[in-house]
Amino acid sequence: MIADVLADATSRMDRAVEAAKEDFATVRTGRANPQLFQKILVDYYGSPTPLAQLASLNNPEARTLIVTPYDKSAMKAIEQAIRDTPSIGANPTNDGNIIRVTLPELTEERRREYVKLVRSKAEDARVQVRGIRRRAKDDLDELKSEIGEDELVRAEKELDAITRTHVDLIDDALKRKEAELLEV
Repeated sequence: MIADVLADATSRMDRAVEAAKEDFATVRTGRANPQLFQKILVDYYGSPTPLAQLASLNNPEARTLIVTPYDKSAMKAIEQAIRDTPSIGANPTNDGNIIRVTLPELTEERRREYVKLVRSKAEDARVQVRGIRRRAKDDLDELKSEIGEDELVRAEKELDAITRTHVDLIDDALKRKEAELLEV
């Protein structure tokens, strides 16, 4: 029973760490990266559709990304969605077949803003991990009558160690992203 609670908490925390890393990937650095465009939703025939489902993305140069729509009628909607995404800050150009997105050079001020954004995403992920810990602790407390006090204390210590490990993983990912953002 204790093992089930700890295993469930661990898998949930793993997913929270992965979600944080995916969020970090959507914050732009100095290079064009197709992951920047993963969370862009395009209004496609009245429903918000992820850009990756409507077009192929590739980057032939460091600061250029080429978006090739599968459906040419979605070209204007894709272009508008990219233009309206503030975290990218690019102005796409359309030649009728492809959309070329050239990312502007990041200023020092913009880099600092991105660092703040990444730190807030990291804090959200830490809060999520702590919430998972709290729910797991409540589940362990419910088992108190079935297991001994010593077992409960040992399980709580193990849960704390798991939580610490996952928070450290988030902090490591944050440090890597901050270094990447501040690299000129």
